[in-house]
Amino acid sequence: MSFWRVYYHLVWATKNREPLITPEVETRLFGYIIRKAAEVETRVYAINSWNDHLHLIASIPPKVAVAEAVKTIKGASAHDLNYAGGFDGSFAWQRGYGVLSVGERQKHIAIAYVEAQKRHHQQNTTNPWLERYSDLDEGPPEIGITIGAVSPILREPQAAYDLLGEPLF
Repeated sequence: MSFWRVYYHLVWATKNREPLITPEVETRLFGYIIRKAAEVETRVYAINSWNDHLHLIASIPPKVAVAEAVKTIKGASAHDLNYAGGFDGSFAWQRGYGVLSVGERQKHIAIAYVEAQKRHHQQNTTNPWLERYSDLDEGPPEIGITIGAVSPILREPQAAYDLLGEPLF
């Protein structure tokens, strides 16, 4: 048995940011997402939406990749809405998603933010980091740890890879 406390704030949007998430759609969508999340061992702590995107606070076990959990939940929920929820194939999620990790101490703040999602949009008090949209696959701005030059002792002579100054590959 492993010990883990890993929480995520997940956000994804409807295709082309179409305003498809109405109050009527929410009831079916939220219930379905919570059930599907449980099937992939994901615990949902909060779920809410605005007309064109959804927020979820969830805990995904380390043995389940975040990308796989989100892919399963997004795909299954779109399929359900299209074939049983009255969309006749016109509902789709946008490619990609946003994910931020949340610490145990911040979990209640993240839950409160998600629960107040509609009020935030109505009063224009949204958090830009949590509402951002980009076609780019954006990671952290920092480079992280870089490995310095390889020690000359470990490096093979340049001639093995370089003939007359031109690389072999």
